[in-house]
Amino acid sequence: MASLREIKSRITSTQKTSQITKAMEMVSTAKLSKAEQSAKSFLPYMEKIQDVVSSVASGTSEVTHPMLEQRPVKKTGYIVITADRGLVGAYNSNVIRKVNQMIQKRHKSPDEYGIIAIGKVGRDYFKKLGHNILLDIAGLHDHPTYDEINNITRQAVGMYSDGTYDELYLIYTHYKTVISHEVIAKKILPLTDIESTGSNLSYEFEPNIEEILNVLLPQYAESLIFGAILESKASEYASGMTAMKNATDNAMELIDELTLRYNRARQDKITQEITEIVSGAAALE
Repeated sequence: MASLREIKSRITSTQKTSQITKAMEMVSTAKLSKAEQSAKSFLPYMEKIQDVVSSVASGTSEVTHPMLEQRPVKKTGYIVITADRGLVGAYNSNVIRKVNQMIQKRHKSPDEYGIIAIGKVGRDYFKKLGHNILLDIAGLHDHPTYDEINNITRQAVGMYSDGTYDELYLIYTHYKTVISHEVIAKKILPLTDIESTGSNLSYEFEPNIEEILNVLLPQYAESLIFGAILESKASEYASGMTAMKNATDNAMELIDELTLRYNRARQDKITQEITEIVSGAAALE
């Protein structure tokens, strides 16, 4: 049985741990608010550019563009978005599990795919297993701007254009609510399945469709990646907030249990001391 000193020491250490997890919960909560707003603010832009691209692509049967054409797939690219750290619940492991499932199902050799890892956790995991890392990005700002990740998205799209891979998948965590997130695997290149948002607007193109496609299609693909990063950030902070809240709650439950044990042990010790004193006094009579 643990001594009073040992129980007291465990109570103190658990209290310190709960203070840390509570502080981390508050930090994640503050970051989540801004990340959630950024993701929601970007949505109208995404819907509009998607509607324009859909309108252009559906009305250009006589016009071709490399990003709209399917070609024989010799190599697949995977953009994998994870966090730069742990302590975010199952956020990282869910994304990594999804990527592993896709690789095992779709490929027989490491030469058939390459990974663009955004986030230290994913990068370190796939590098440790010897996967082909085409590009790795770590240390993104807590609330990234389009200008900050513009170079990343251009490189990812550029690798498709120069033939580094023949199709590109995006694996990220879609943010629904604070407690609901879903890992999504979306094929973003080639752009063969662009859904319209339902708008019936018609567009006039100047100077011509070919030049518009050359600008619009890369920008659309880059926007898909940026939107996924924003959603992933929101999901990361929500997962971190939930994980730290659960850790704090568990710590408080443990403190209550240890305090009860401490009080019982202290009471037993006092009772034993009183019994010994009474017994000693009785022996002197």
